[in-house]
Amino acid sequence: MAYSPSSPVTGGAQTGLTSPTYTLTAMQAPEPNGIQHAVTALGGTQAGVSVHSASSPFTATFVRPKVLKTLGTPVNGVLKSIPRNEYKLIVRKGVIPLSGQAPLPASVTVSLNIPAGSDLVSPAEVRAMCSLAFGLLSQQSAGIGDSCVAGV
Repeated sequence: MAYSPSSPVTGGAQTGLTSPTYTLTAMQAPEPNGIQHAVTALGGTQAGVSVHSASSPFTATFVRPKVLKTLGTPVNGVLKSIPRNEYKLIVRKGVIPLSGQAPLPASVTVSLNIPAGSDLVSPAEVRAMCSLAFGLLSQQSAGIGDSCVAGV
């Protein structure tokens, strides 16, 4: 699988975090078609942030389809349906909902839904879509984080 993050990962800008980095350690993914890492060390200034533990997870999992779908045979030159391959990046972090309570997992899921065949016919278009999506996530990291905290 081409997904292979180098460690440490430099985090996106966030209000209250200064130069955040995350050291990753490979671990068993919940699905055999996934790759999972736990955050085992933090860098920069991240007051109030904890690393991965059994009761408070901090993991990143990349999952590819179990079986890659391909295009069927056209009938009279027309495809009746075009299957899709879904890839996911799931980040889980234990958060405490109320002081004195046990952590509960929060998560963010980025899902990539790619029509079968487009990987061969228009790979540049698929890469451009990914480039914009991940660029926006990076550019808007602090704004998205602020929105999740402020609810606006």
